[in-house]
Amino acid sequence: MKKIVTMILAIMMLTVGILEIPVKAATRNIANGSVDFQRGDAQITITGNEGQSLAGKKFQIYRLFDAENAVNEESINYKFNPDFKIALQTIVGELLGKGDTDDVTEYEVIDYIQSINTNQVEGAKVSQTEEGRYSEFRYFMEELRDEIVSRGIEGDVVEVESASAYNSITVKGLEYGYYVIDEITQASATHQAVSLCMVNTANQNANVSIKSDYPTVTNKIQEDDNQERIGNVGWNDIADYEIGQDVPYKMEAKIPNLNGYHTYYWAFHGNMDKALTLQEHTIQIVLSGTVGDAEKQYTLLETEFHLTTDSVDNTFKIEIEDIKGIIDREYACQNKNNENVYGQKVTVTYKATLNDSAALDLGRPGFENDARVEFSNNPNQGAESQTGFTPWDTVVCYSYRLNGLKINNYGTPLENAVFRLYQDEACEQEVFVQSMQGGYQIVHADALGNMSTEENKGMTSNSKGEFKVYGLDSGTYYLKEVSAPAGYRPLLDPIKIQVEPVVTAERNSYIKGEGISDDILTLSAKANIKTFTAGSYTEKEIVLDVDQEEGSMNLSVVNEVGKKLPITGSQMMMILVAASVTLMFVSMRKGKKKHE
Repeated sequence: MKKIVTMILAIMMLTVGILEIPVKAATRNIANGSVDFQRGDAQITITGNEGQSLAGKKFQIYRLFDAENAVNEESINYKFNPDFKIALQTIVGELLGKGDTDDVTEYEVIDYIQSINTNQVEGAKVSQTEEGRYSEFRYFMEELRDEIVSRGIEGDVVEVESASAYNSITVKGLEYGYYVIDEITQASATHQAVSLCMVNTANQNANVSIKSDYPTVTNKIQEDDNQERIGNVGWNDIADYEIGQDVPYKMEAKIPNLNGYHTYYWAFHGNMDKALTLQEHTIQIVLSGTVGDAEKQYTLLETEFHLTTDSVDNTFKIEIEDIKGIIDREYACQNKNNENVYGQKVTVTYKATLNDSAALDLGRPGFENDARVEFSNNPNQGAESQTGFTPWDTVVCYSYRLNGLKINNYGTPLENAVFRLYQDEACEQEVFVQSMQGGYQIVHADALGNMSTEENKGMTSNSKGEFKVYGLDSGTYYLKEVSAPAGYRPLLDPIKIQVEPVVTAERNSYIKGEGISDDILTLSAKANIKTFTAGSYTEKEIVLDVDQEEGSMNLSVVNEVGKKLPITGSQMMMILVAASVTLMFVSMRKGKKKHE
């Protein structure tokens, strides 16, 4: 009976508005940039940074105060939201030096917040300037947020599945109030950064901009051939090189908005194929940007970054403990809020040698080199050591093989033919090679070291007539036969070999693993061969057979079988001469016997 009476009284109290049941916090997904809580007429729109999608972000929304507009909106009044009253009293009471937070009144809380407002305006309609990211208000809001979280007070949570076409999200159907939007995205180890608390009054429409920013990185390799056709001085995603050659690489990133951070950790990570050897001494880091109207470049000192390498995994990391401190010093342009102007470019250039192990795996899929940036991604106090990573960006390098076959015009393999390789038709600029199992490996000038001309003995065909050359680049080579097999005449002129890979027109859109595809690179090659027979030259150009997977091209070098030189006289003459000799011998024998 008592339960029934209690229920009736509760219903009566609800009817007359005596008993209020608080709205329970909810979790909603935002699809296509909008969600409606259906509680009131206010809404909050959050706009993301250009090129940085809000998808995947998660926000907790706290309504600290109810907001009430005057009839003509010339004034606005705030009242505690009961859910957050104790948290507000606690933080403000500590700041005011009050021992008992229960003594902190609503007016004292609101007046304290107004006292740290450096951009005060009157009324409900007037737009307001944001407080600075190093302001007293920012740190107050962070303390309040931490207090709310520690007390387990829940706000409404929205998770963004997809933003609007304008890269914004709108939370509709909210009560009028003073709101804190706290990003709770788990940004660790992801390509995101956590935003500082966003605060605004929704007294009908409130617009806030995301207060987070993060970098992107571009990884490039410099092709040394056909740079004018490629553009950008050859910097792109795809290139080919000789074994032993130093391959230039470049990582570029734009410095994000660092306001809100006190320090900012930054590290370039590289992950190279085993066929690439980092040349540590070539690393250079350059900042470029403007100071006022003047362009400025600053090269970091060796003491301002730290290199670590892992030879097992063939990775490296270039760390800058506080790139913000360097930028603030070299590109100082702080405003009254101690906020600087960012957006400078940071560029790392270095070289890696295409080493001997490349010979074992030429052709597809090529030798990849990955790069990414690790960066501070949480400006909140106590969380500045957290970092995230950009996605890996990959470039690829190729190298090729020549399968030479020495035969005569009947297809018989010829052993001990000696060849040398040159860069020019006059055969003055020699391409050095060294012997390796299965053939010969190019030794580019970058890796010659102390190798002398005498040590470069050229290439000799084996018992099968084969001589393989590993580690060719695209371009033109001249193969000269300097010594023919015994009984054969060497070719008078070098064979012109043109290595002509066809590379995708989308040279700046390479994706890791694509190097195995025909869409990225297709090898082609041709040879121009001159021969001198029967007193005249013949010249022909042939398209070489290629193996796309192995990155190899097949070339047959033919020596004509030599013919004997002519002789004089005839067969009958030889018979008569032999008969005369026989008769003379018989006559001499008879004369000797008669004498006896």
